[in-house]
Amino acid sequence: MSHGHSHGGGGGCRCAAEHEEPPEQRGLAYGLYLRIDLERLQCLNESREGSGRGVFKPWEERADRTKFVESDADEELLFNIPFTGNVKLKGIIIMGEDDDSHPSEMRLFKNIPQMSFDDTEREPDQTFSLNRDLTGELEYATKISRFSNVYHLSIHISKNFGADTTKVFYIGLRGEWTEMRRHEVTICNYEASANPADHKVQQVTPQTHFIS
Repeated sequence: MSHGHSHGGGGGCRCAAEHEEPPEQRGLAYGLYLRIDLERLQCLNESREGSGRGVFKPWEERADRTKFVESDADEELLFNIPFTGNVKLKGIIIMGEDDDSHPSEMRLFKNIPQMSFDDTEREPDQTFSLNRDLTGELEYATKISRFSNVYHLSIHISKNFGADTTKVFYIGLRGEWTEMRRHEVTICNYEASANPADHKVQQVTPQTHFIS
């Protein structure tokens, strides 16, 4: 499986600063945190209960180092992230510490609610080798064909750069969110060029995933 490191094309990371979007547009692009069901979000192996939720915050607040999650028993972390609708996931940012506690590998799984560490033995939908990112500027582009209909995302931080525990300050999610309704679907496109207003279009026999 490819683990792209290069900036630019391919499945690797790209420096978000290269696009030079105004901050308000960057904040809109990474607005999917608003579409997470935070009450049901889980972070397994977190050293402080509930701290995993704090890393899903506005892009403008990514430098707030008072909110972070650190692993407990070993270097692994597992985030179970339920969305309030269907998501087309396009990119992820992982921001860590300037030491060996920074994550070095990220594995993504879609639509496996209540995932456990035992479940991570299966083949992930995509794996990334991570570079150290201290400023929240490196985006890892997902294979959109695999992440076009996601109602639950699991992020497995499987390795770091050698420390006993892993520390994460910010996770940014970029993509499109779709709210399923009875006769129509509301599309909110979290892209740098997106109109903040929701766009309503007719949906013919939508295939809907409901989570209780």
